[in-house]
Amino acid sequence: MLKKFISYYKPHKKLFFIDMFFAFLISAFDLVFPMISREIINEVIPQGRMDLLFRWTMVLIILFIFRYISNYIVTYWGHVLGVYIEHDMRKDLFDHLQTLPLSYYDNTKTGHIMSRLVNDLRDITELAHHGPEDVFISLVMLIGSFILLMRIEWRLTLIIFAFIPLILAFTMSKRKRMENAFMKVRQKIANINAQLENSIAGIRVAKSFTNEDYEIEKFDEGNYQYKMARKGSYKAMAEFVAGINIMTNLLNLLVISLGGYFVHRQFINFGDLFSYTLYVNFFMQPIRRLADFMQQYQDGMTGFKRFLEIMDIQPDIVDKEDAIELEDVKGNITFKNVSFSYKNGEDRVLTNLNLEIEAGKTVAIVGPSGAGKTTLCHLIPRFYDISEGQILIDGKDIRDIKIKSLRKNIGLVQQDVFLFTGTIADNISYGDPTKSEEEVIEAAKKARIHDFIMTLPHGYDTFIGEKGVKLSGGQKQRISIARLFLKDPPILILDEATSALDNETEIMIQKSLEELAKGRTTLVIAHRLSTIKNADEILVLTNEGIEERGTHQELLEKDGIYARLYNAQFKGLVS
Repeated sequence: MLKKFISYYKPHKKLFFIDMFFAFLISAFDLVFPMISREIINEVIPQGRMDLLFRWTMVLIILFIFRYISNYIVTYWGHVLGVYIEHDMRKDLFDHLQTLPLSYYDNTKTGHIMSRLVNDLRDITELAHHGPEDVFISLVMLIGSFILLMRIEWRLTLIIFAFIPLILAFTMSKRKRMENAFMKVRQKIANINAQLENSIAGIRVAKSFTNEDYEIEKFDEGNYQYKMARKGSYKAMAEFVAGINIMTNLLNLLVISLGGYFVHRQFINFGDLFSYTLYVNFFMQPIRRLADFMQQYQDGMTGFKRFLEIMDIQPDIVDKEDAIELEDVKGNITFKNVSFSYKNGEDRVLTNLNLEIEAGKTVAIVGPSGAGKTTLCHLIPRFYDISEGQILIDGKDIRDIKIKSLRKNIGLVQQDVFLFTGTIADNISYGDPTKSEEEVIEAAKKARIHDFIMTLPHGYDTFIGEKGVKLSGGQKQRISIARLFLKDPPILILDEATSALDNETEIMIQKSLEELAKGRTTLVIAHRLSTIKNADEILVLTNEGIEERGTHQELLEKDGIYARLYNAQFKGLVS
């Protein structure tokens, strides 16, 4: 894990070495200052050399200026280095999320994903900056101060440095507890994010059921759990910081007590004791830095660990090495002995399904809920991979085709339309961002939404709210259809695209869909059977497979499943 973390420094190694160089200058100054102070107290002041005192004062002023510059560079550019690394990690995580299959999103809460993408990586900045810097400065200070203190009084130095193993032992004893505490905090904030995202997305439902108090109660529970987790993490941190502080205070007391005794025994003089006291205070800085580093390390690495948990998830739907582009698509679709289940062979949704859909034909699929209609359509663009058999497009196995090439040639309209936060133009052009403004407008005209758009104050630049909340269901559906007109795919899948609309809007949308389906291979999953009477073929899919197929009239004459569904829906009215 640490090796992977270090790899993120490579693109920014120049900035890293600049940070380390100026950190070294800060350490060097902190080591030189007590020696100059010792020289002034032992030699310059007793001899009355005011000229030397002035010169040493000027030297220290110059060193103070250089230390100020070094501090500025380390504080600013060091943090910028951390921001760059956080940016790279967040980009890698988002890029990786785009490769994960729908099954991952089926089983993972959106709030948890957002928490890992935002909160977990936030503390990476501090660790990436302060981690190497604190360790480097601490080592320079500890080694440098040890050498210089040994030159002043070796016996006192050995006594003081004997405390370091005790401090390290204490640090290690608290490390695991802090790691567990910080991990728990991250899990709880992820739960809050998931709850918050769910509550806000469903605010209209909550208000319609007057369940605001219930939502507040749910949030309060998650918020309380987060509060207690944070409380526990601060308790572990307080034990650690308080322990380190009492050790450093005892060390200072030891220096004063033993130093006074050594002055009494004339092992050292007052100037040596003064410089020794300064060194010990500088020596305590790396101890405190290491203490801070342990806190930052646990906080940052728990976030990085959760970052790696997602990065280690490998997409199960990937291109073969020799995958091909899908070109000159006619649209012939073939299912050969296709079986599919969502969980390793358990609870099969489709079993040994065989189906041939001719290019350019419109085929409707009807049947009871849970029969696998939507699943069948989601297998074609490889949102999920089949368990057995083959799905062919123009005779080519879809697993031999590059995924992007495959999906580029398939258009999908669903019942639950998703529009992105932004403008109408943004959402239509999502079908093909390379298309011109004129082509966007032409697509809107084909979808019969252009006239409505032009009545809006800002036309195509009208902001539609989050998920298109400012639009009606029919308006959102027509924008999604315009998006597909712009994409212009040879294969079209309509998944109950009009079932949530009123009759008048449905008729309008149906005309747009019929226009869209011209010249394309079209699969229609229908709830309202009146919308598929003109389909070239209708399939009745049940848990037993395809039980009936034929035109609308042929299936009515068979007086089977389809006829019963149709008559039940229209209460025996003549078609």
